[in-house]
Amino acid sequence: MFTIPGPGKYVREVELVKEIGAYVRSFGNSALMIGGKTALSVVESTITASLEKEGIENQGFVWYGGECSWSKVEELRTIVQDRKPEVLVAVGGGKAIDTVKAVAFAENLPLLAVPTIAATCAPATPIAIMYDDEGTFIEISHRSKAPNVVLVDTKVISAAPYRFLAAGIGDTLAKWFESSASVQKSQPTALNQSAVRLAEGLYQLLLEKGPSAIETIKQGNVDQAVNDVIDSIILISGSVSGYGGDDCRTAAAHAIYSGLTIFPEVHNTYHGEIVAFGILSQLVLEGKSEETIRELIAYYQKVELPYTLADMAITELSPEDWDRLGVVTVGIEDMDNMPFAVTPEMVVKAIQGADEIGRKVNQP
Repeated sequence: MFTIPGPGKYVREVELVKEIGAYVRSFGNSALMIGGKTALSVVESTITASLEKEGIENQGFVWYGGECSWSKVEELRTIVQDRKPEVLVAVGGGKAIDTVKAVAFAENLPLLAVPTIAATCAPATPIAIMYDDEGTFIEISHRSKAPNVVLVDTKVISAAPYRFLAAGIGDTLAKWFESSASVQKSQPTALNQSAVRLAEGLYQLLLEKGPSAIETIKQGNVDQAVNDVIDSIILISGSVSGYGGDDCRTAAAHAIYSGLTIFPEVHNTYHGEIVAFGILSQLVLEGKSEETIRELIAYYQKVELPYTLADMAITELSPEDWDRLGVVTVGIEDMDNMPFAVTPEMVVKAIQGADEIGRKVNQP
């Protein structure tokens, strides 16, 4: 048995970025920061001051490239090999952090993750979700390093648009629906059963605290509900995958997310937002009642998650588009984790069914 349950250390505090130099010093004397453009601009001056205070050589701030793709990973490896930092610092959202996780794995370097939004569990997992340079999903890669330390600055996260936190809630809700489906194909063990119970607890916590956390973040504030939701999205959600391993992986909701990324119009919708719609589609696929789906949509309305295709800017698909979506989606490895065989036709009917229920909810 082998599992990587999560990062080596997780720290969440207000204005934590001010202390990053001390955490870097535990692993080396020079650091290169790689991340998103906006994310780097938010923390660059603070990180610079902290590194200087600790006597850490600052190797610079580099944009990750805009997509978590293998070509971007190779470009960044060239920069790393040229500058020779002793520590890498990943800054930003899921794609930026996953990209640097792949670079750190390839270059065998210590890695600190500084998420500037709480939108996915990427900072706390050992896998990277890879895309092509245009943003279409390619694979889930294990050529990725779990961060040695995750540093969560709640002041930074609370200053980000609340939509990111809503997307994180969507992504984390999927842990319960997908793990409870995928575990059915496996023999019960202490690890996978614990993972499913953890996922169910996450689901209940988000139902209880999610709407309050969104309202608090909208006001630019942080309270215990916000802290709990952030920890759930980043750390505890990642731990479900860490403990459950291949028995509790992503399933139809994420496969449908990946399938929908073939349409360029959806690329302005965040990962967790698309996954949230994928959950509704998975419930249709599983034959759940319309009442059950409507109950979840009622929660989506409270936290502002999409529940129709139009909410994600998909307004019209041709028969050829639907056919391609079905074929692509069943080809995603996540779909293999469902406890029954899924055909392209089943996927199309599930997505159309979820969209129809969502549109009926909107009718007066």
